[in-house]
This record gives sequence, C-alpha cells and structure tokens, in this order.
Amino acid sequence: MTLNIIFVILYFIFAPLLGGLFAGLDRVVSARMQGRVGPPVFQPFYDVFKLLGKQNFTVNRFHSYYLVCYLLFAVLNGAQLYLACLFNADDILFVIFTLTLADIFLVMAAYSAGSPYSFIGAERELFQMLVAEPLLLITAFGFYMATKSFDVVKIYSADHMLFLSLPGIFIGFVFVLTIKFRKSPFDLATSHHAHQELVKGLTTEFSGPTLALFEIAHWFEVVMLLGIVFLFFASSPLLGLIITVLTYFATILIDNTYARFKLHLTFEVAWIATLILGGGNLMVLYFLKLVNG
Repeated sequence: MTLNIIFVILYFIFAPLLGGLFAGLDRVVSARMQGRVGPPVFQPFYDVFKLLGKQNFTVNRFHSYYLVCYLLFAVLNGAQLYLACLFNADDILFVIFTLTLADIFLVMAAYSAGSPYSFIGAERELFQMLVAEPLLLITAFGFYMATKSFDVVKIYSADHMLFLSLPGIFIGFVFVLTIKFRKSPFDLATSHHAHQELVKGLTTEFSGPTLALFEIAHWFEVVMLLGIVFLFFASSPLLGLIITVLTYFATILIDNTYARFKLHLTFEVAWIATLILGGGNLMVLYFLKLVNG
C-alpha cells in the first residue's frame, strides 16, 4: 500500500515536470525553425509560477469550478494509463473516456465566460472533439484486436510490437495528436503560441491562476497521450521512448510548416484519415483473424 502511494506521488510530481519540459523544448525548437533565439527551455515553468502569483480574476464562480474539474480529470486519465501498468487496473477505453470528460469541462468553462471569442473557441473545441474522438476509440479497439484485451497491463506487456499490427492506426493517432496538442494546422480553438493569433479563443477569459491551471492540465494531457504512443512499441522500451520523443518533435515540425486549416477542411481530412488509416487497419486485422481461424 505504501509503495502504491509513493508511485502516485511520483506521478503527480514528474508528469507536469515532463510536460512542462516538452512545452519548453517546443518553444525552443519552434524558435530555431523560425530563425529566432527563443526563450529558455524552462520558460513554461517561469510563466506558470508568475501566473500563480497574480490576482485571480474570474467571470463567475462556475468558470473556475469547471476549469478545476478539467485539471482533475486531466490528471486522472494520465494516472489511469501509467499507474494501471503498476497496479493492474483500468482499461484503455476508460482512459479515453476520461480524457473526453476532461475536455467537456474545458468547453463548459469557456462557455460560462460569456465572451463571444471564448464562445467561438468552445464551439471549435467541440468540433475538434468530434473529429478526433473516433480515431481515439479506433485506437482502443485496435489494441483490443491485437491483444484480445482492453486492459492497459496486457497491452503494455504484449509479446510482440503492436505497431507491426497497427501501422495505420498509429499514423492516424499521430495525426490526432496535432489536434489534441492544439497545434497547426488544427489549432482552431486556441493556440499555445502567441505569434499565431491576436485573440486566444477558448482561453480568452483565462488569466492568472486559472490560466496556470489550464497550462498544467495541458501538460498532463501531453504526457498521457505520449504514453499511448509508447504503448505501440512497449515490447521494446528503448525504441518506444525514442519513437515517442520523435513523434512529439514531428508535431512541432508540422506546427511550423502548415497554415491553419478551415473548419470544413479539418473535418474532411480528419474523417478521411479515420476511415482509411483507422478503419482500414481494423478491417485488415479482422480479415487476418478470419483467415487464421
């Protein structure tokens, strides 16, 4: 029991540290790609500490309440993924549903603000959930078809590299990461880079400690989603870590080389990727299962 508590505490400490470090590397690499010096790698931590020290201005009490719920469920879905491998609990579907619930609270926080820019950001966040969630669910079903289980422990301890069975789903999942990380060309609801827009959309009314909570929750989300990337290569941990880091830097490259898509183009591209990459991979697995009896 004591060991379990220690692992939980370590996760709560190191997950945001790792997420903040990724955010700092994102800024540095993006600056280098654009010919700028850029901020120090620890700038996201400096920003969050500064925001936490500011006076808390909120539109109404529900605004902060929904944002705290977003943070709690963002922490919970990552804990379910990583700690399940240690404690033999929870399944990948529950992790994805918890992620969706966290995003719903974020949307409710934006809606409660009353700002037209915040309202538009909330609408676009809902739209991005609509185009991203199907491929996330297909990823979970792909893991099930490859391992005959939704159990995170069984997926993690598979005796073969799941990427070999799920190459299309993996590529589709990386595609979805650009949406969940709110990076171009899919940063429709809000952007983490100030140079990309004048109005922040979803986070227009977030300021001070509430904006800090949003950033910390996003760090937890990043770590959780990269953990799913690792599951595709879990049978070879070193390769899995390398691919996970390269995947994150691939999203940075895409962020700096593509302009923002319009809503209709985002919908078309995302659903084509879902049907071809995700659905096609599931169909191949199903037919192989029929052939092998």
